[in-house]
Amino acid sequence: MKGVKSDMYSSKQRWKVFLLMLALIIVGGSLVLSNYMVSKIADKETAKAKQWAQAIQKKAELVRFSQRTFISLRAKERERMQLIVAAQKTLLNPSNLGVNQDVAFALSIINGNKDIPVILLDDRGEVSQYKNIWSDSTKDYMVEPSKMDELLKGMASQWKKANRYFTLEVFEGFNMTYTYDESATLKALEKQSDSLIQAFNKDLINDSRLMPVILVDSTKKHVLASNVSESNAKVIKELKAYGQRNEPIKIDLGNQIQWLFYDQSPEVKQLRWFPYIQFGLIALVVLIGYLVFSTFRRAEQNQVWAGMAKETAHQLGTPLSSLSAWVDLLEAQAVDKEPLDEMRKDLIRLEKVTDRFSKIGSETKLESADVVLTVTQVLDYLRVRLSNKIDILVAQPKESFLVPHNIALIEWVIENITKNAVDAMEGVGTLTVRFEKEGAWIHIELEDTGKGILPNQFKTIFQPGYSTKKRGWGLGLSLAKRIVESYHKGKIYVLRSELGKGTTFRISLPL
Repeated sequence: MKGVKSDMYSSKQRWKVFLLMLALIIVGGSLVLSNYMVSKIADKETAKAKQWAQAIQKKAELVRFSQRTFISLRAKERERMQLIVAAQKTLLNPSNLGVNQDVAFALSIINGNKDIPVILLDDRGEVSQYKNIWSDSTKDYMVEPSKMDELLKGMASQWKKANRYFTLEVFEGFNMTYTYDESATLKALEKQSDSLIQAFNKDLINDSRLMPVILVDSTKKHVLASNVSESNAKVIKELKAYGQRNEPIKIDLGNQIQWLFYDQSPEVKQLRWFPYIQFGLIALVVLIGYLVFSTFRRAEQNQVWAGMAKETAHQLGTPLSSLSAWVDLLEAQAVDKEPLDEMRKDLIRLEKVTDRFSKIGSETKLESADVVLTVTQVLDYLRVRLSNKIDILVAQPKESFLVPHNIALIEWVIENITKNAVDAMEGVGTLTVRFEKEGAWIHIELEDTGKGILPNQFKTIFQPGYSTKKRGWGLGLSLAKRIVESYHKGKIYVLRSELGKGTTFRISLPL
């Protein structure tokens, strides 16, 4: 039935498309599933990060509480020192010496100070009194008397720089300076608060849960802590990217604000790309395998082509010799010359066909000759052997085109395209042949007035086995393509085609 080979070829193409779509669906589905699983892992990681952030916030609240407690105790100690200073002023002012009740109360306040170190300096800066400088546990701390004053003056100077002092006006024109230090209890609390903040910052790094974290100050310009092994300047530049991927966590430490930026762990990022890399490598292996096996398959096909062609040429040799002898015998018997001449032309043609087959698979010898003459001769031979309803028009160029080519093989190409055009025109129409020189190429165009082909068939018609005819193997155009491209390093393709109007083939040969 007509069109069986075309249907088989179309079925083959459909199977290729189906398998390709199936492969794409499998790959796409695998990628979607992989991305879904990675997203789940990332969500769990983000959830852990948020839980971790909540724990950090609780710890930050503890830091704030300790600092508020510390500030409150510091304020209370200052208030106590104000009372002590007032009591000391009462004792130092001679006008209060007669007021026994006030003096006793003042003494009770001063003696009640068991923990705040104080140093009283006179108007010359000399040490007048001091108390609670050393605790009971350090009573054995001995200082030479000559160095005691210098040590106390140094301590008083440091306390004044820390704004821990009061000025006492004992009486007009005579002032004394009352300096004090924080109590041992307050210092211990301050040390614990500092340790807590340091431990807090350390936890941000050591408990990062494999995630990159960056702790910055309120201005977001200075890195306080980070587990990212890069310079601080580069880390600051990455804050924007971190912030776009995850909302930064605000940490309120009471007297300061810090920001915690975090990113996904390297493992999650790698998992996102792993399926693409995996399928890429699989595709690369498949592609290499396909190319290798395709090369072997083409080599085998070439060997089969060459073997069949040479065997055909060998089989044609014997009957050709016999036919040539019979024609010579008929000529000797004075038979009508006109049919004998046509028989002689057919014999010459068969010899050319045999020569063509013998050249398949062998090194092809190219010789510089007029390609216009080559094409014209084969068309002249075909013209009388085709339907008289087929007009073959050749637009003869004004000059000859010398092109390196094998005459027998190029004739074969022209013959195959011409027969293909005749079939497309169904025995009625016009075949127009044109020649054109363009740069280093000679173009041969064969335009028929046949039924035309669809654009998606422009390439498939050159593939082996493609045919829309009832008979034939679908090898004519495939063979023409092999001859032009493999043996002559040229090009052959469908230049244009329109359904119902015809098709134009172009053969381009290098000069």
